[in-house]
Amino acid sequence: MDELLQIKEEALSKIDSCTTLKDLNDLRVFYLGKKGPMQAAMKSMKNMPKDQRATFGQVSNKVKQDITKAIEDKKVQLEEEAIINKIKNETIDIALPSQQLPVGTIHPLTMVKEQLEDLFVGMGYTVAEGPEVETDHFNFELMNIPKDHPARDMQDTFYIDENLLMRTHTSPVQAHVLLAAKGEGPIKVICPGKTYRRDDDDATHSHQFSQCEGLVIGKNITMADLTGTLELFAKKMFGEKREIRLRPSYFPFTEPSVEVDISCFNCDGKGCAMCKGTGWIEVLGAGMVNPRVLEMCGFDSEEYQGFAFGIGLERVAMLKYGIDNIRDFYSDDLRFLNQFARKD
Repeated sequence: MDELLQIKEEALSKIDSCTTLKDLNDLRVFYLGKKGPMQAAMKSMKNMPKDQRATFGQVSNKVKQDITKAIEDKKVQLEEEAIINKIKNETIDIALPSQQLPVGTIHPLTMVKEQLEDLFVGMGYTVAEGPEVETDHFNFELMNIPKDHPARDMQDTFYIDENLLMRTHTSPVQAHVLLAAKGEGPIKVICPGKTYRRDDDDATHSHQFSQCEGLVIGKNITMADLTGTLELFAKKMFGEKREIRLRPSYFPFTEPSVEVDISCFNCDGKGCAMCKGTGWIEVLGAGMVNPRVLEMCGFDSEEYQGFAFGIGLERVAMLKYGIDNIRDFYSDDLRFLNQFARKD
Protein backbone atom coordinates (compact mmCIF):
# COMPACT_ATOMS: atom_id res chain seq x y z
CA MET A 1 0.00 0.00 0.00
CA ASP A 2 2.76 2.44 0.96
CA GLU A 3 4.57 1.70 -2.28
CA LEU A 4 1.43 2.47 -4.35
CA LEU A 5 0.83 5.76 -2.54
CA GLN A 6 4.50 6.69 -3.01
CA ILE A 7 4.24 5.96 -6.76
CA LYS A 8 1.10 8.09 -6.93
CA GLU A 9 2.69 11.08 -5.15
CA GLU A 10 5.79 10.85 -7.31
CA ALA A 11 3.77 10.56 -10.54
CA LEU A 12 1.43 13.44 -9.70
CA SER A 13 4.39 15.67 -8.82
CA LYS A 14 6.19 14.95 -12.10
CA ILE A 15 2.99 15.36 -14.09
CA ASP A 16 2.31 18.72 -12.48
CA SER A 17 5.81 20.02 -13.32
CA CYS A 18 5.77 18.65 -16.88
CA THR A 19 6.09 21.38 -19.58
CA THR A 20 5.81 19.57 -22.91
CA LEU A 21 3.42 17.08 -24.45
CA LYS A 22 6.33 14.82 -25.30
CA ASP A 23 7.52 14.64 -21.70
CA LEU A 24 3.94 14.04 -20.57
CA ASN A 25 3.59 11.13 -22.97
CA ASP A 26 6.86 9.68 -21.67
CA LEU A 27 5.49 9.83 -18.11
CA ARG A 28 2.30 8.06 -19.24
CA VAL A 29 4.32 5.25 -20.80
CA PHE A 30 6.58 4.98 -17.75
CA TYR A 31 3.90 4.86 -15.03
CA LEU A 32 1.09 3.08 -16.86
CA GLY A 33 3.10 0.88 -19.22
CA LYS A 34 3.73 -2.83 -18.84
CA LYS A 35 7.24 -2.25 -17.52
CA GLY A 36 6.41 0.62 -15.17
CA PRO A 37 6.32 0.75 -11.34
CA MET A 38 2.56 0.31 -11.20
CA GLN A 39 2.76 -2.98 -13.02
CA ALA A 40 5.67 -4.09 -10.81
CA ALA A 41 3.62 -3.28 -7.69
CA MET A 42 0.67 -5.23 -9.02
CA LYS A 43 2.83 -8.35 -9.33
CA SER A 44 3.24 -8.42 -5.54
CA MET A 45 -0.46 -9.33 -5.14
CA LYS A 46 0.31 -13.02 -5.60
CA ASN A 47 2.32 -13.01 -2.36
CA MET A 48 -0.43 -11.31 -0.29
CA PRO A 49 -2.95 -13.03 1.93
CA LYS A 50 -6.31 -13.46 0.22
CA ASP A 51 -8.09 -11.07 2.60
CA GLN A 52 -5.74 -8.21 1.56
CA ARG A 53 -5.83 -8.76 -2.18
CA ALA A 54 -9.25 -7.14 -2.69
CA THR A 55 -8.28 -4.01 -0.80
CA PHE A 56 -4.93 -3.81 -2.59
CA GLY A 57 -6.71 -4.20 -5.96
CA GLN A 58 -9.11 -1.35 -5.15
CA VAL A 59 -6.28 0.95 -4.06
CA SER A 60 -4.17 0.12 -7.12
CA ASN A 61 -7.08 0.82 -9.46
CA LYS A 62 -7.75 4.13 -7.70
CA VAL A 63 -4.07 5.11 -8.01
CA LYS A 64 -4.08 4.20 -11.70
CA GLN A 65 -7.24 6.24 -12.27
CA ASP A 66 -5.81 9.25 -10.44
CA ILE A 67 -2.59 9.14 -12.48
CA THR A 68 -4.59 8.74 -15.76
CA LYS A 69 -6.86 11.65 -14.88
CA ALA A 70 -3.89 13.83 -13.94
CA ILE A 71 -2.22 13.05 -17.26
CA GLU A 72 -5.41 13.88 -19.24
CA ASP A 73 -5.94 17.15 -17.36
CA LYS A 74 -2.30 18.15 -17.88
CA LYS A 75 -2.58 17.27 -21.59
CA VAL A 76 -5.55 19.61 -22.03
CA GLN A 77 -3.65 22.36 -20.21
CA LEU A 78 -0.51 21.94 -22.33
CA GLU A 79 -2.52 21.86 -25.58
CA GLU A 80 -4.29 25.10 -24.65
CA GLU A 81 -0.97 26.73 -23.77
CA ALA A 82 0.49 25.57 -27.10
CA ILE A 83 -2.41 27.17 -28.99
CA ILE A 84 -2.04 30.42 -27.04
CA ASN A 85 1.71 30.53 -27.67
CA LYS A 86 1.18 29.83 -31.36
CA ILE A 87 -1.35 32.65 -31.62
CA LYS A 88 1.05 35.02 -29.87
CA ASN A 89 3.95 34.05 -32.11
CA GLU A 90 1.89 34.29 -35.31
CA THR A 91 0.09 37.51 -34.54
CA ILE A 92 -0.12 39.82 -37.56
CA ASP A 93 0.06 43.54 -37.05
CA ILE A 94 -2.69 44.72 -39.39
CA ALA A 95 -1.37 48.27 -39.13
CA LEU A 96 1.83 47.32 -40.98
CA PRO A 97 1.92 48.17 -44.69
CA SER A 98 1.26 45.12 -46.86
CA GLN A 99 3.38 43.84 -49.69
CA GLN A 100 1.73 44.84 -52.95
CA LEU A 101 1.33 41.80 -55.15
CA PRO A 102 1.73 42.41 -58.88
CA VAL A 103 -1.59 42.05 -60.70
CA GLY A 104 -2.53 42.34 -64.32
CA THR A 105 -4.64 44.99 -65.97
CA ILE A 106 -7.04 45.03 -68.87
CA HIS A 107 -5.34 45.65 -72.20
CA PRO A 108 -6.31 49.04 -73.72
CA LEU A 109 -7.67 47.36 -76.86
CA THR A 110 -9.81 45.09 -74.70
CA MET A 111 -11.01 48.15 -72.77
CA VAL A 112 -12.09 49.89 -75.98
CA LYS A 113 -13.72 46.71 -77.29
CA GLU A 114 -15.71 46.26 -74.08
CA GLN A 115 -16.74 49.93 -74.07
CA LEU A 116 -18.03 49.62 -77.64
CA GLU A 117 -19.87 46.42 -76.82
CA ASP A 118 -21.51 48.02 -73.78
CA LEU A 119 -22.53 51.04 -75.87
CA PHE A 120 -24.05 49.14 -78.79
CA VAL A 121 -25.58 46.31 -76.76
CA GLY A 122 -27.35 49.06 -74.80
CA MET A 123 -28.75 50.26 -78.13
CA GLY A 124 -30.17 46.83 -78.95
CA TYR A 125 -27.31 45.37 -80.96
CA THR A 126 -26.02 41.82 -80.61
CA VAL A 127 -22.35 40.78 -80.78
CA ALA A 128 -21.32 38.37 -83.55
CA GLU A 129 -18.00 36.65 -84.19
CA GLY A 130 -16.58 34.78 -87.15
CA PRO A 131 -13.48 32.88 -88.30
CA GLU A 132 -10.22 34.75 -88.80
CA VAL A 133 -9.35 32.36 -91.64
CA GLU A 134 -11.93 33.13 -94.31
CA THR A 135 -12.76 32.18 -97.86
CA ASP A 136 -12.35 34.56 -100.76
CA HIS A 137 -16.11 34.33 -101.31
CA PHE A 138 -17.03 35.76 -97.90
CA ASN A 139 -14.11 38.16 -97.52
CA PHE A 140 -14.39 39.77 -100.97
CA GLU A 141 -17.10 38.59 -103.34
CA LEU A 142 -20.06 38.90 -100.97
CA MET A 143 -18.74 42.36 -100.10
CA ASN A 144 -19.08 43.35 -103.78
CA ILE A 145 -15.35 42.96 -104.47
CA PRO A 146 -15.02 40.46 -107.35
CA LYS A 147 -11.65 39.01 -108.34
CA ASP A 148 -10.91 41.71 -110.94
CA HIS A 149 -12.09 44.60 -108.77
CA PRO A 150 -9.48 47.35 -108.25
CA ALA A 151 -10.51 47.65 -104.59
CA ARG A 152 -8.59 44.44 -103.90
CA ASP A 153 -5.43 46.47 -104.39
CA MET A 154 -6.44 48.51 -101.32
CA GLN A 155 -6.08 45.43 -99.12
CA ASP A 156 -2.85 43.47 -99.41
CA THR A 157 -3.95 40.03 -98.33
CA PHE A 158 -2.29 37.10 -96.58
CA TYR A 159 -3.36 34.19 -98.79
CA ILE A 160 -3.15 30.62 -97.50
CA ASP A 161 -4.12 29.19 -100.87
CA GLU A 162 -6.20 30.38 -103.81
CA ASN A 163 -9.39 30.25 -101.79
CA LEU A 164 -8.38 30.67 -98.12
CA LEU A 165 -6.96 33.83 -96.59
CA MET A 166 -6.57 35.74 -93.34
CA ARG A 167 -9.54 38.08 -93.27
CA THR A 168 -8.70 41.67 -94.17
CA HIS A 169 -11.72 43.12 -92.33
CA THR A 170 -14.56 41.88 -90.12
CA SER A 171 -17.13 42.46 -92.90
CA PRO A 172 -17.29 38.68 -93.65
CA VAL A 173 -19.00 38.25 -90.29
CA GLN A 174 -21.75 40.55 -91.56
CA ALA A 175 -22.12 38.33 -94.63
CA HIS A 176 -22.51 35.26 -92.40
CA VAL A 177 -25.16 37.07 -90.34
CA LEU A 178 -27.07 38.21 -93.45
CA LEU A 179 -27.10 34.74 -94.97
CA ALA A 180 -28.23 33.18 -91.67
CA ALA A 181 -31.18 35.60 -91.56
CA LYS A 182 -32.46 34.19 -94.89
CA GLY A 183 -33.78 37.49 -96.14
CA GLU A 184 -35.70 38.41 -93.00
CA GLY A 185 -34.93 41.53 -90.97
CA PRO A 186 -34.44 43.43 -88.81
CA ILE A 187 -30.73 42.98 -88.00
CA LYS A 188 -28.64 45.00 -85.56
CA VAL A 189 -25.20 43.54 -84.96
CA ILE A 190 -21.61 44.52 -84.23
CA CYS A 191 -18.65 42.34 -85.21
CA PRO A 192 -15.45 42.98 -83.21
CA GLY A 193 -12.32 41.00 -83.99
CA LYS A 194 -8.77 40.77 -85.34
CA THR A 195 -7.93 41.39 -88.98
CA TYR A 196 -4.76 41.01 -91.06
CA ARG A 197 -3.18 42.82 -94.00
CA ARG A 198 0.27 42.78 -95.54
CA ASP A 199 1.65 46.08 -94.32
CA ASP A 200 4.94 47.51 -93.15
CA ASP A 201 4.81 47.97 -89.40
CA ASP A 202 5.51 51.49 -88.19
CA ALA A 203 4.13 53.91 -85.61
CA THR A 204 0.68 54.05 -87.27
CA HIS A 205 0.45 50.77 -89.23
CA SER A 206 0.44 47.09 -88.30
CA HIS A 207 0.00 43.84 -90.21
CA GLN A 208 -2.45 42.79 -87.47
CA PHE A 209 -5.11 45.14 -86.14
CA SER A 210 -8.59 45.07 -84.64
CA GLN A 211 -11.90 46.29 -86.01
CA CYS A 212 -15.45 46.58 -84.80
CA GLU A 213 -17.95 46.72 -87.64
CA GLY A 214 -21.62 47.46 -87.23
CA LEU A 215 -24.57 46.52 -89.40
CA VAL A 216 -28.22 47.57 -89.24
CA ILE A 217 -30.77 46.16 -91.71
CA GLY A 218 -34.46 47.00 -91.67
CA LYS A 219 -37.23 48.79 -93.45
CA ASN A 220 -36.99 52.55 -94.06
CA ILE A 221 -33.42 52.82 -92.75
CA THR A 222 -31.80 56.08 -93.87
CA MET A 223 -28.59 58.10 -93.58
CA ALA A 224 -30.25 59.97 -90.72
CA ASP A 225 -30.25 56.75 -88.67
CA LEU A 226 -26.56 56.27 -89.43
CA THR A 227 -25.74 59.87 -88.52
CA GLY A 228 -27.57 59.65 -85.20
CA THR A 229 -25.81 56.39 -84.32
CA LEU A 230 -22.38 57.83 -85.08
CA GLU A 231 -23.09 61.03 -83.13
CA LEU A 232 -23.94 58.94 -80.06
CA PHE A 233 -20.79 56.87 -80.57
CA ALA A 234 -18.61 60.00 -80.74
CA LYS A 235 -20.11 61.55 -77.61
CA LYS A 236 -19.90 58.38 -75.52
CA MET A 237 -16.35 57.49 -76.54
CA PHE A 238 -14.76 60.97 -76.79
CA GLY A 239 -16.92 63.35 -74.73
CA GLU A 240 -20.36 64.94 -74.82
CA LYS A 241 -19.10 68.03 -76.68
CA ARG A 242 -17.98 66.08 -79.73
CA GLU A 243 -19.53 66.73 -83.12
CA ILE A 244 -19.20 64.65 -86.28
CA ARG A 245 -18.63 65.50 -89.91
CA LEU A 246 -19.38 63.25 -92.90
CA ARG A 247 -17.24 63.43 -96.04
CA PRO A 248 -18.02 61.57 -99.29
CA SER A 249 -15.86 58.50 -99.87
CA TYR A 250 -15.92 55.13 -101.60
CA PHE A 251 -16.26 51.57 -100.31
CA PRO A 252 -17.43 48.70 -102.53
CA PHE A 253 -19.94 47.40 -99.98
CA THR A 254 -21.65 50.71 -99.18
CA GLU A 255 -23.34 53.28 -101.41
CA PRO A 256 -23.25 56.14 -100.61
CA SER A 257 -20.08 55.90 -98.52
CA VAL A 258 -18.64 58.43 -96.08
CA GLU A 259 -15.55 59.08 -94.01
CA VAL A 260 -16.47 60.19 -90.49
CA ASP A 261 -14.55 62.89 -88.61
CA ILE A 262 -15.06 64.05 -85.03
CA SER A 263 -14.31 67.50 -83.69
CA CYS A 264 -10.88 67.50 -82.05
CA PHE A 265 -11.16 66.81 -78.33
CA ASN A 266 -7.70 68.23 -77.72
CA CYS A 267 -8.48 71.76 -78.94
CA ASP A 268 -12.30 71.67 -79.20
CA GLY A 269 -12.08 72.24 -82.95
CA LYS A 270 -9.85 75.30 -82.82
CA GLY A 271 -6.90 73.61 -84.51
CA CYS A 272 -3.84 71.93 -82.99
CA ALA A 273 -1.02 69.52 -83.79
CA MET A 274 -3.23 66.51 -83.10
CA CYS A 275 -5.82 67.51 -85.71
CA LYS A 276 -3.17 69.09 -87.98
CA GLY A 277 -4.80 72.45 -87.59
CA THR A 278 -8.12 71.40 -89.12
CA GLY A 279 -10.15 71.00 -85.95
CA TRP A 280 -11.28 67.53 -87.12
CA ILE A 281 -9.94 63.96 -86.67
CA GLU A 282 -10.87 61.08 -88.96
CA VAL A 283 -12.08 58.06 -86.98
CA LEU A 284 -14.01 55.63 -89.18
CA GLY A 285 -15.71 54.79 -92.47
CA ALA A 286 -19.41 54.13 -92.98
CA GLY A 287 -22.27 54.21 -95.47
CA MET A 288 -25.54 52.70 -96.62
CA VAL A 289 -25.26 49.01 -97.46
CA ASN A 290 -24.88 48.52 -101.20
CA PRO A 291 -28.10 47.01 -102.64
CA ARG A 292 -25.98 44.47 -104.52
CA VAL A 293 -24.59 43.18 -101.19
CA LEU A 294 -28.13 42.79 -99.88
CA GLU A 295 -29.21 40.92 -103.01
CA MET A 296 -26.22 38.54 -102.90
CA CYS A 297 -27.05 37.72 -99.26
CA GLY A 298 -30.70 36.94 -99.98
CA PHE A 299 -32.43 40.25 -99.10
CA ASP A 300 -34.87 42.18 -101.25
CA SER A 301 -33.16 45.56 -101.66
CA GLU A 302 -36.50 47.17 -102.54
CA GLU A 303 -37.92 46.20 -99.16
CA TYR A 304 -34.84 46.36 -96.92
CA GLN A 305 -32.16 48.98 -96.48
CA GLY A 306 -29.36 49.34 -94.01
CA PHE A 307 -26.16 51.01 -92.95
CA ALA A 308 -22.74 49.74 -91.93
CA PHE A 309 -19.71 51.25 -90.25
CA GLY A 310 -16.20 50.09 -89.44
CA ILE A 311 -14.26 51.28 -86.40
CA GLY A 312 -10.53 50.66 -85.92
CA LEU A 313 -9.99 49.79 -82.26
CA GLU A 314 -6.33 50.84 -82.32
CA ARG A 315 -7.36 54.17 -83.84
CA VAL A 316 -9.91 54.82 -81.11
CA ALA A 317 -7.54 53.72 -78.31
CA MET A 318 -4.69 55.86 -79.64
CA LEU A 319 -6.93 58.94 -79.78
CA LYS A 320 -8.71 58.24 -76.50
CA TYR A 321 -5.59 57.52 -74.43
CA GLY A 322 -2.96 59.60 -76.25
CA ILE A 323 -0.92 56.62 -77.54
CA ASP A 324 1.47 57.63 -80.31
CA ASN A 325 2.83 54.23 -81.41
CA ILE A 326 0.59 51.36 -82.51
CA ARG A 327 3.39 48.88 -81.81
CA ASP A 328 2.94 49.47 -78.06
CA PHE A 329 -0.31 47.48 -78.22
CA TYR A 330 1.57 44.34 -79.26
CA SER A 331 4.60 44.64 -77.00
CA ASP A 332 5.00 42.91 -73.64
CA ASP A 333 6.16 46.05 -71.84
CA LEU A 334 4.44 46.04 -68.45
CA ARG A 335 5.23 49.72 -67.98
CA PHE A 336 2.93 50.51 -70.89
CA LEU A 337 0.16 48.16 -69.77
CA ASN A 338 0.25 49.28 -66.13
CA GLN A 339 -0.71 52.80 -67.20
CA PHE A 340 -4.22 51.51 -67.84
CA ALA A 341 -4.88 50.02 -64.41
CA ARG A 342 -8.24 51.31 -63.17
CA LYS A 343 -8.35 53.73 -66.10
CA ASP A 344 -11.74 55.00 -67.21
